[in-house]
Amino acid sequence: MKIGCCAYSYRQYLLSGEMKLEEFIDTVAGLGVEGVELTSYYFPTTDPKYLNSLKRHCLVSGIDVSGAAVGSKLTLADDDERAEQVEMVKDWIKKSVILGAPELRVFAGITPDGHTDEEAFQWAVDALRECVPVAADNGIVMALENHGGITTTSTQVIRLIEAVDSEWLQVNLDTGNYGQDPDVDPYEGMRRVANLSVTAHHKVSMMTPDGPRSVDINKVISVLSQAGYRGYLNLEFEEDEDPKIGVPRVISQMKEALSNI
Repeated sequence: MKIGCCAYSYRQYLLSGEMKLEEFIDTVAGLGVEGVELTSYYFPTTDPKYLNSLKRHCLVSGIDVSGAAVGSKLTLADDDERAEQVEMVKDWIKKSVILGAPELRVFAGITPDGHTDEEAFQWAVDALRECVPVAADNGIVMALENHGGITTTSTQVIRLIEAVDSEWLQVNLDTGNYGQDPDVDPYEGMRRVANLSVTAHHKVSMMTPDGPRSVDINKVISVLSQAGYRGYLNLEFEEDEDPKIGVPRVISQMKEALSNI
């Protein structure tokens, strides 16, 4: 198992322009992480020349591009708007190739007002099925994140993955997002999808019906290890604390937990 960091961890600096993606890469390389997840929101341009430059920067910095990420909404009720989201995913599959990212994190979405969860589920299935051939042709695995809406629970995630039925759609296991299922312990939820995961996010805390709760990094690593997971565990730092202080501390905790396996 390898430790990485999501660009989202430094979002306030990246969005304000105080930090560029190259600086983010240099910062986390200095912390001894092995890879970075590069989120679409923070690219100043997606011109191939820039993407190649960024890939080279990662190589020189000794960092893998563990994956890319796009904020897709595949359950929009409007057919044209949903089609635009599908095209965005397809486009980022191709951008992932240029970046050297083997996987692209995607979201399914929430159920729109006035519609049913079943409608939203079918829209997401159809959208992902449309993206699968592009993913296969380009050698990029789409990694579906458990991110609320129709992917709130492990049961919902597994159902969606099984409905699409492709090796080119797997899971991004987000440890902060399985606390909202009132019927399943969050670590049991993680265990259920661990064997489908090609990438994973570690968060400091998870949301539960009773409020925020700390994520136990030792339990997370135990769950992933027992499933034979060997990919990246990327820190996605969402706390109020300044990431320039919080990220180094949590990375150290992750390293220590991995050393105890």
